[in-house]
Amino acid sequence: MEVNDGQGKVEMGSGLCPDWSEMTRECLLDIFSRLSHEQRWIGPMLVSKSWMNACFDPSLNTIFDLETRFLSFPESINWWTPEFEDKVDSFLRSVVDRSQGGLTEIRVRHCTDRSLSYAAQRCPKLEVLCIKSCPNVTDESMEKIAVNCLNLKELDMSYSYGITHESFIMLGSNCQNLKILKRNLLPRLGPDLPTLVAPLDYLATFPRYGNIEAKIIGRYMPQLKHLEIQYSTLTARGLDSICKGCSNLEYLDLSGCISLNKRDITTCTSSLKNLREIYKPDFIPSFAILRLSRPGNPREE
Repeated sequence: MEVNDGQGKVEMGSGLCPDWSEMTRECLLDIFSRLSHEQRWIGPMLVSKSWMNACFDPSLNTIFDLETRFLSFPESINWWTPEFEDKVDSFLRSVVDRSQGGLTEIRVRHCTDRSLSYAAQRCPKLEVLCIKSCPNVTDESMEKIAVNCLNLKELDMSYSYGITHESFIMLGSNCQNLKILKRNLLPRLGPDLPTLVAPLDYLATFPRYGNIEAKIIGRYMPQLKHLEIQYSTLTARGLDSICKGCSNLEYLDLSGCISLNKRDITTCTSSLKNLREIYKPDFIPSFAILRLSRPGNPREE
């Protein structure tokens, strides 16, 4: 039998259970801060209006991280569709609004220029931006990031081929606090290897200007300490530009850069006195690419 005792408690048999709807906002914020965005979205937000309002508090929306969610599911060709991108864009825009300009970290995949430009214009405190596998993120939104997010410290644009070397100049010129840059590319096919799903038309846009990018990085990003450029097409000339310009590098990942040989790497990196960790090409890709067409794309049917 349940009886309300008028003091926010409900008697159930011989025990007393708290009335969770009476919890203070401070307690709710403390509890909800331990949950991910997705956990709050499918849980507390559906309980009551007060709980939903607490989930909208700016203090709970300084970090938007979907990367762990993507890693927990097998790669899907459906992630590369406009419909899926619309969902990711909508989610990102909603968190931007809730943050009221306080968003400092974005880790997402398959968003587009629409939501990223929206975030750039409203979140000047952004420090970490991870936009892996975003085919429809281009120089258009990256220019807005470079102009408005001057506190950027970490940028991961791996597998996002719509971003060209033109963005590197703007980012390097404006984001003087940038210390970590990840510009990894998708590896070549290999036998008997795990697969990474990617559509055919997207693979055809593989960036082939490794030396140009390397030259820009060396000239405009001298403050870098961590650089990843897996499977880049750069040669010894490009690596030399990076090593001369980014003398503070502590971490360098050259995995899959098959245009480099051991002598090139040893010679170019000899000037990097702070280098602590380096990954060299082993000419064996860590995974293969499953070449699939986008669902509903008539050009590939």
